[in-house]
Amino acid sequence: MAAAAKAFQKVSRQLFRSKVCFLGSSSSICKAHSLASLSETHEMLRKTCRDFADNELAPIAGDLDKEHRYPKEQVKMMGDLGLMALQVPDTYGGSDLDTMSYAIAMEEISRGCAATGTILSAHNSLYLSPIMEFGNEEQKQKYISPFVDGSRVGCFGLSEPGNGSDAGAASTTAHLDGDHWVLNGTKAWITNGYESEASVVFATTDRNLKHKGISAFIVPKPIDGLSLGKKEDKLGIRATSTTYLIFEDCRIPKENLLGEPGFGFKIAMTTLDAGRIGIAAQGVGIAQAALDCAIDYAAKREAFGAPISKMQMIQSKLADMEVKVQSSRLLTWQAAAFKDAGLNFTKEAAMAKLAASEAATFNAHQAIQVLGGMGYVTDMPAERHYRDARITEIYEGTSEIQRLVIAGQLLKEFSQKV
Repeated sequence: MAAAAKAFQKVSRQLFRSKVCFLGSSSSICKAHSLASLSETHEMLRKTCRDFADNELAPIAGDLDKEHRYPKEQVKMMGDLGLMALQVPDTYGGSDLDTMSYAIAMEEISRGCAATGTILSAHNSLYLSPIMEFGNEEQKQKYISPFVDGSRVGCFGLSEPGNGSDAGAASTTAHLDGDHWVLNGTKAWITNGYESEASVVFATTDRNLKHKGISAFIVPKPIDGLSLGKKEDKLGIRATSTTYLIFEDCRIPKENLLGEPGFGFKIAMTTLDAGRIGIAAQGVGIAQAALDCAIDYAAKREAFGAPISKMQMIQSKLADMEVKVQSSRLLTWQAAAFKDAGLNFTKEAAMAKLAASEAATFNAHQAIQVLGGMGYVTDMPAERHYRDARITEIYEGTSEIQRLVIAGQLLKEFSQKV
């Protein structure tokens, strides 16, 4: 594993972007990636992640799920492979790769174990990314460099018990008291809540300004004034810890403000835009895993003297599942390509997340139908895929929110043409 990690990291440093073109929403635009094939480096990354998922994750995914067990050893292995800091510059110890690389890694890891994919996503997209983009040099050295090797993870505190989709209604407050910010309030549904050693937290610093009065902070853990709620007993992604962060006069240094006062909402929306590409890739991974499970079973299970894969109804289901996988993967790659090219990718990320999350749910449902009774028991992974898929339509923006984002962007584009 160590040799493979060194080999991959050596090649990853040589990543270059060859200009290719594909049809965009309104014109042919040169991109950094081809949707017809992956670059040699991306293919190497894909193989590395697939081998890791097949050998280290898939065999234990069922046990992790049943035991609600955090895959600490596997997270450290991902750190050794450079996956826990994929887009962090090598200056800070990261792999210095692009968004396409992140999407590829998320798909393959989630194909092996969706819960481990969630840990990877929360750490890369929600914790490291906002600090990398909005943090100062001191913050990057203190809260990124020690978090790149898988030995430490971070989390992201935006949602609250009463404001799931209304991110601008933060009831958690922060006020300046001398050289410290004092935080009070509760953050809900926090992935990596128990294992994390730092969190990016959003709190209202000026209620009169509404969403423009929200600021972002880096909160180290553990720290006086911060306690954790119970671990939530979830439907799926059960190997992750999900909990409340409870702030009661929690004092953090003044210099832990991320960005400028009032920049919190902007930081949150920017972070979620990019994070949706990762969740889209996770959805593709779950959809692919469900399809793999269905094909394998259909090829081996015999009825009426032949494998059920010979039956047209089964073939119809497999065909629909493949269309879902391929179309959502292409949307995900397109969103990644837009981001890597420096283009506005808000609509593309929302479309990818919407399509991929619904593909995951659809494929998991169809896989259970193909397996019949065997799909309903824990002896097979189909029921776990079904439970894991459901969250992809909820976190980092529900499917309903994605439709609003897509429509809003679409109408904005139309108004600019008129």
